[in-house]
Amino acid sequence: MLSPKKTKYRKQMKQVRHLKGTETRGTSLEFGDYGLKVIEAGWITNRQLEAGRQALTRHAKRGGKIWTKVFPDKPLTKKPAETRMGSGKGNVELWVCEVRAGRILFEMTGITPDVAEGALLRAASKLPLKTKIVKRSEFLL
Repeated sequence: MLSPKKTKYRKQMKQVRHLKGTETRGTSLEFGDYGLKVIEAGWITNRQLEAGRQALTRHAKRGGKIWTKVFPDKPLTKKPAETRMGSGKGNVELWVCEVRAGRILFEMTGITPDVAEGALLRAASKLPLKTKIVKRSEFLL
């Protein structure tokens, strides 16, 4: 699963206000011909991201090249069930990446358009946010 090897601080505050507005970086295709773009802002966990990546590679039958453009570097903590209040912050349970509207999550190249579209649709079904498929021809206007 995706998670950082080492971080400067083990625990972070949640701070949902980072997700307001639209993304300015990572909004166009850099490497591939097809991509999966997020339409709404939110958190994507490391497990959801890995499930989407696996769906892409399996549908493409390990053909072509795939890039993952985001990384879950924000730790989320949880306290155990039925624990009394106080006694500090809980342990790190999962890692998330904060994505705003317009960010490209995955890019693909080296496969036919119909296979790429099918693979990206499968990957999109694993994610909690609304997404759309983008093609390189859309950016060459």
